[in-house]
Amino acid sequence: MAARQTPAAARPRGWFISVEGIDGAGKSSHIEAIAQALQAQGQRVCLTREPGGTPLGEQLRHLLLHQDMDAWAETLLAFAARRQHLREVIVPALAEGVCVVCDRYTDATYAYQGSGHGVPWQAIAQLERWVQSGWLAVGAGAATAAGDRPEGALLEPDCTLWFDVPPEVAAQRLQQARTPDRFEGQARAFFERVAQGYARRATQAPARIVRIDAHAPLPQVQERVLAALAQQGILRA
Repeated sequence: MAARQTPAAARPRGWFISVEGIDGAGKSSHIEAIAQALQAQGQRVCLTREPGGTPLGEQLRHLLLHQDMDAWAETLLAFAARRQHLREVIVPALAEGVCVVCDRYTDATYAYQGSGHGVPWQAIAQLERWVQSGWLAVGAGAATAAGDRPEGALLEPDCTLWFDVPPEVAAQRLQQARTPDRFEGQARAFFERVAQGYARRATQAPARIVRIDAHAPLPQVQERVLAALAQQGILRA
């Protein structure tokens, strides 16, 4: 894969990096290391997560993780939280030249609610266009949408690191961790569908989504993460 190099002086906004994977993939263990690597090269960093990242988003996150609801309700709440997240956190940070590292983003909705729970991908794509299109990513108006209708390119990550691990390995890790939430407590078959959803997304966006073998020892995984960011032109090699 060719690195997408952008000279720092010519880049109008910060990098947008998302980190994805099924529960138990171990992605959270590497987010701080990503931030430290960016900061070591003089970048300002905003760490955030989905669902969540704003006061409203965190309230919706609690509902999603602990309140029984159907898959369509999950999807709509996820995009409601995402809209507020874009307005309050992601777009303003990018416009100020800050690198945003987000623990999950829209790929998770396709994988969890789409492949995991059966919400049609076409419906998710329609919501994605409505929520993520038309944002002014640079300038004083960065925290507002461009017009009343979503137009233009989607605001999506420059790079997505997909931590891929066999569902049975993820399940073993979760058993050793905290009390599971509503998603973590799902059956293995659910996570197999979610993993398939991530794989499908990776085939749709191969230039953006980088697969990381998260079953390898921790130091090797971290090395691959940093190498992937360098290959994408986000970190200096």
